[in-house]
Amino acid sequence: MREFVVTQQQLDAWLGVVVPLLDERQARLVAGATAVMLGRGGKTAVMEATSMGWHRVAAGAAAVAGGEAKPSERVRAPGAGRRRLIDVDPGLLLDLDELVEPESRGDPMCPLRWTSKSTYTLASELRGEGHQVSAETVRLLLHDMGYSLQAPAKENEGAWHPDRDAQFRYLHDQATAHLAAGEPVISVDIKKKELVGNKTNKGREWQPSKTPVRVDIHDFPDPEVPKAIPYGVYDVAANQGWVSVGDDNDTAAFAVNTIRRWWSVVGSVAYPDATRLLITADAGGSNGYRNRLWKMELASLAADTGLQITACHYPPGTSKWNKIEHRLFSHISMNWRGRPLTSHQTIVNLIANTTTATGLKVRAELDHGYYPTGVKITNKQLADLPLTRHHWHGDWNYTLAAHPQPKTTNL
Repeated sequence: MREFVVTQQQLDAWLGVVVPLLDERQARLVAGATAVMLGRGGKTAVMEATSMGWHRVAAGAAAVAGGEAKPSERVRAPGAGRRRLIDVDPGLLLDLDELVEPESRGDPMCPLRWTSKSTYTLASELRGEGHQVSAETVRLLLHDMGYSLQAPAKENEGAWHPDRDAQFRYLHDQATAHLAAGEPVISVDIKKKELVGNKTNKGREWQPSKTPVRVDIHDFPDPEVPKAIPYGVYDVAANQGWVSVGDDNDTAAFAVNTIRRWWSVVGSVAYPDATRLLITADAGGSNGYRNRLWKMELASLAADTGLQITACHYPPGTSKWNKIEHRLFSHISMNWRGRPLTSHQTIVNLIANTTTATGLKVRAELDHGYYPTGVKITNKQLADLPLTRHHWHGDWNYTLAAHPQPKTTNL
């Protein structure tokens, strides 16, 4: 039988390659088998080559010598390893549950009633109660208890008008009738005012690694640069948008002038035979149903264009159902996410280049017009408008004739 002499250097090299590839049990058995093979002094040599403890190498050698080195899916013996923290500290889960219990949020005596319930805060509070626990352990325990990170959901609409659903149906019927007759139907609204300048903009976009766009630390508006005021018109039938970006004030005059520009440039070309125009709008703001200047400006637009203009307003608190919100504005926001809106022209360019797979196209332009606030419309001026209120909620639904005419009965 040939004898082999293994140097400590060779043993270090071999075990240094093999042991890191094995799990805990396999490494223990290989170390023990090697120690048995080397004979006297083998355990010490293996300890030096692997940095394993004496008891671990000895346990592996005993398992090999006793014939226990058989294939197994277990890495450790039953009961081995550190006991779970909740077994050592049975009160931990109960105290954690009391801290995050939703009903405790309304209890002014709860220690975390007025504090953000992060895992670090919860771990700190638990340590104050005598539990030795880390933020990572708290995170794992919360998942096991059925908790997850959640943001508040915007679902509570508050008080709503009893005729809300009926108004939705009425508005739908009006739009359906206009579209069936080939008449234009538009949805209008003001988009959120935007800070102009090298300011941060929510969202992310692909950039070369580690080269983000550098923007100002603070988002204080520049008093020398007015905010951008985007007012939009969405053509329901054509799936096309028009946005005027103003820099003065959000008034009814600005809103109607945007509609006027849309009709002059786009609408009159797309609908050369139109005699009527249906506008769907929110209940408040510059295009609100209580806004007298809005009605006055619409009457002027009707007279200038020869169109009979019908306005139907969404009930209070339901602006998110306005088609322009999710068919135009949402896509504009996605298109410019992560980009600083450095100038009014930049905003116009980003809006005008917004498209979707369903064929949305948008035109945009700057509006440098002067739109003063505080314009008063007298009762007589309002009464003289060629305005006919519909039989159903005449405050929300009304029609302005193209030319002044004697008052008639409600539609």
